[in-house]
Amino acid sequence: MAAFTQNLVNALQWGSFYALIALGYSMVYGVMMLFNFAHGDIFMTGAYISYFVSSGLIALSALGIVTLPNWLIFVMTLLIAMILTAFVGMLVERIGYRPLRGAPRASAA
Repeated sequence: MAAFTQNLVNALQWGSFYALIALGYSMVYGVMMLFNFAHGDIFMTGAYISYFVSSGLIALSALGIVTLPNWLIFVMTLLIAMILTAFVGMLVERIGYRPLRGAPRASAA
């Protein structure tokens, strides 16, 4: 029974993850009428930012430079990663997609 419950939770987590990605694709396509193939790249950039921020905060805490409880490291990692990943997404939109908004469809290829 424990294995079934764990598999059910895992399936719901992965299903939610895929649903969020699909919603992101459909929202971007619905607004800009262009597919954002950098969607996964921005997601992975957020994962790397989270990894490096949490590693840095854990290292600072382990060296005794600052004393942070684990929950605060987690919250700070989430906030910093969300802000930096949003900034990366805005850069991609401004550099990559804004010039293509009024352009003919052949220029997007």
